[in-house]
Parts: sequence; structure tokens; C-alpha cells
Amino acid sequence: MHFDVITIFPKIFGAYFRESILKRAEDRGVIAFGIYNPRDYTADASRRVDERAYGGGPGMVIRAEPIAKAIGSALKDKKFKDLKRTKIILLSAGGRQFTAKMAAGWAKKYDRLIMIAGRYEGVDARIKKIYKMEEVSVGPYVVTGGELPALIVIDAVARHVFGVLGKNESLEERRFGVGVPVYARPEALKWRGKKYRVPKVLLSGDHKKIALWRKAKIVKK
Repeated sequence: MHFDVITIFPKIFGAYFRESILKRAEDRGVIAFGIYNPRDYTADASRRVDERAYGGGPGMVIRAEPIAKAIGSALKDKKFKDLKRTKIILLSAGGRQFTAKMAAGWAKKYDRLIMIAGRYEGVDARIKKIYKMEEVSVGPYVVTGGELPALIVIDAVARHVFGVLGKNESLEERRFGVGVPVYARPEALKWRGKKYRVPKVLLSGDHKKIALWRKAKIVKK
């Protein structure tokens, strides 16, 4: 699986990609990353990519042209001949709510995700007519840019790519279930005069009872 991000702040991604599970998966060739800066696709000497919005308003809008050129450059990569296996995503607070089901589905259906990290008031809406894409939101709130949402999507999808976690059983939702409490040693944790104990059922050795307890703790999404 290849993840490409179109962003005017490419340095945000370096540290996250160089750490932990994603880095190990990249080293094994299971996943790969690409960053495209729209500023590299402008004719403007100052590399400016934003303009004032038509119709007025205080915010700035990212122009469609440098975004379109960045996407075009990414799509020229000859490693990805089947464009049906490529999905383009515009990270937007007004988009469809991103879910775990979507993450798992994309990992199976696509070889490549191209994500546009919007900024300011957003990206010129004409970009959606130039390229077919889906608007996606990572939550019912607004953040200052699409970079963090892009990282969330990458992390969530990458977990479902075979070989990233080592074993499919490593997925928390397959082992226990989403939101199930987990405990480690010591059995009785002493903290500021109080004892915090592991639930007795987890110490019982009765796997049927443990499975039922965990099932009851699963957070319904």
C-alpha cells in the first residue's frame, strides 16, 4: 500500500513516518509514503498557493491549479498502472465520517491512497470536478488543517494492510474488541494509599468466562 499526501507542510509527516510500526513496515517494503508540496507546482516566485475567496470573507482558499498539478504528478508514477486501485481523498470537515470499516475496506480494495490536506478556508471546490475524489472527515469537529486527519487515515488503513502488524491477530478489534479494558502486572497496583486490582475474572483461568467478560466490555460503534 502506498500513501501519498499533498500538503504545504511536508515536515509534519517526517517524524511520524520514521517511528514505530509504520517505519518497520516501510523498511520491509509493506507500505510506502510520498509527499507532494503544492508550492512546488506554482509559477509564482514566492510559491504562493492561496488566494482570497470569491464572494468575500476573511479567510484564504488554496487554489485548485497547484493541487491539480500535484495530483497529476503523483498519478504519473508508473508503478501504479491500474488507476482503479487508486483512491483520492480530500480531508474536509464537511466530508463523510471516516470509520474503521472504511479503513479495512480501503486496505483491501486499493493499492494507493492520495490524500489532500486542506488548509485555511479549504481547497477551491473545482478540484473535485478535475479529479474524482471523496471528501472525508475524521470527526465532528474542525482542526486547522488536513495534516493530522491524513495521519489518522494512514495509521488506521495501514493497520489493515497484511504484514504491517506482523500478524492479523495483532489487530486489537480482532483480539479483544474495541474499547475492552486491558491489564498488566502487578496484580495489585498501589498508588497514593489505594490499591487498584485486576478484575478477578481475568485471573480465573476460565477462558469462557474471560471471553464473555470481554464481549460485554466491547464499545459499540
